[in-house]
Amino acid sequence: MSQTPIVISIGGSLVVPKDGIAIDYLRELNKFIRGQVKAGRRFIIVIGGGYTARQYQNAAKSIAKLHDDDADWLGIHATRLNAQLIRTVFKDIANPRVNKDPTKRMAWTEPLLIAAGWKPGWSTDYVAVRLARKYGAKRVINLTNIDAVYDKDPARFDDAVAVKRIAWKDFRKIVGDVWSPGANAPFDPIASKLAQKWGLEAVIASGHDLKNVKAIVDGKKFKGTLIDGE
Repeated sequence: MSQTPIVISIGGSLVVPKDGIAIDYLRELNKFIRGQVKAGRRFIIVIGGGYTARQYQNAAKSIAKLHDDDADWLGIHATRLNAQLIRTVFKDIANPRVNKDPTKRMAWTEPLLIAAGWKPGWSTDYVAVRLARKYGAKRVINLTNIDAVYDKDPARFDDAVAVKRIAWKDFRKIVGDVWSPGANAPFDPIASKLAQKWGLEAVIASGHDLKNVKAIVDGKKFKGTLIDGE
């Protein structure tokens, strides 16, 4: 590839929240990405499982004992379904194959490469980190339904303060070292460990504020959290 792609990990809750597929959001995302492509940028977009994954995991759990591997596989297939949806939206500018294995280098010339879950034990955040490393990107932009990392849970504490910048070692004290299927952390612990090892940055920001996402992509001042350093 002639140009280093921008790697964006989109939380599945943005694509499929509890009330169904977020069509209005996908329209806005479609407009935003196409505008960036016209400006000459290329993207790797990794899609999470969202509420689809949780519905299947909860259904299985209500009937039988659900092992972590099985829960992960349900989540992985949900990410792949969501990724196919995104690939279809961008069919004219995306590689026709969804990347399902971040360890294998795909030859792609299109503006977009869409990726999904890989295998049990690894989240789509981990996939994004692996792909960033493989294609030379120094940063993963992680878009979620929160606007930053906070020093405490903002849903429970009114005095929670957004953290603008944090070192990986300090961030990892918050999220721990163990991945569990369906975990709801700003950035997966295993992905965090790998990003720290490889010297990559991560930005945590709201996926709903696409003007802010443009500021991140443009290298301008943005609202969110930068995770970097040791």
